[in-house]
Amino acid sequence: MKVFVTGATGFIGSVTVQELIKAGHQVLGLARSEAAAQSLSTAGAQVQRGDLRDLESLKNGAAASDGVIHLGFIHDFSKVKENCEIDKAAIEAMGSVLRGVHKPLVITSGTALVSPGTLATENVIPPPNPAWPRVSEQIADELAAKGVEASVVRLSPSVHGEGDHGFIPLLINMAREKGVSAYIGEGKNRWTAVHRLDAAILFRLALEKGSAGNRYHGVAEEGIAFKDIAEAIGKGLKLPVESKPAEHFGWFAGFAGLDCPASSQLTRERLGWRPTHSTLLADMEEYYFKS
Repeated sequence: MKVFVTGATGFIGSVTVQELIKAGHQVLGLARSEAAAQSLSTAGAQVQRGDLRDLESLKNGAAASDGVIHLGFIHDFSKVKENCEIDKAAIEAMGSVLRGVHKPLVITSGTALVSPGTLATENVIPPPNPAWPRVSEQIADELAAKGVEASVVRLSPSVHGEGDHGFIPLLINMAREKGVSAYIGEGKNRWTAVHRLDAAILFRLALEKGSAGNRYHGVAEEGIAFKDIAEAIGKGLKLPVESKPAEHFGWFAGFAGLDCPASSQLTRERLGWRPTHSTLLADMEEYYFKS
């Protein structure tokens, strides 16, 4: 299968490209720069020049392939609404050339806001959240209703591994700046996690075996207490670990206090996915405090 991958040189996308090639697929990766194009070529992938705003390039990449994995997203939290609109338009553009042609479209979302405070399962469809304007799942459902074989992979708040530049490094940097590794209240709120290599396998399986309209959970660990994460950061940086008010975290407070356990039981049953790589805390100890 020839697979068009957006976000193909990112933290998750780069290993997904490797996983697809290893499984015998051809990859056409979206590249917005010469460096990204060279990285894809070195990995053994073909290059589609463009970015998430270049809708014609996205349409051409999707039309030229047998399936699409959409991993691209602009992670600039100062422009969340704008970037979610770009994501929406990109998904709609690719979906417009995939109606009724039996080509899978795998779209990325997250588990964190599916059902805060209770165990999120793949069958839970959350209502629209005005505080979080990303609508990738809703667009996937709309496309599936129009004959596109669209499914969704929901990723954990922490997709971890060497080279991570997501939420855990953000918390580490915050602890360095403030001189304390913090949690809110008793720190019993739970996050989920998955190793990026296990996430890459999940994207491949969703492409190969997934069904239109289904959600799949990239969850290897169902609920890690936030205090345990804070203690791992305190140990790694040799800093005190303390409960702090939400204001300590600034704009990140909503995430730091979020209780978002999630299950991947149905994903494992439906796709045969079996995460085998390191846990979050083990990865943190090995990779996250070297610099």
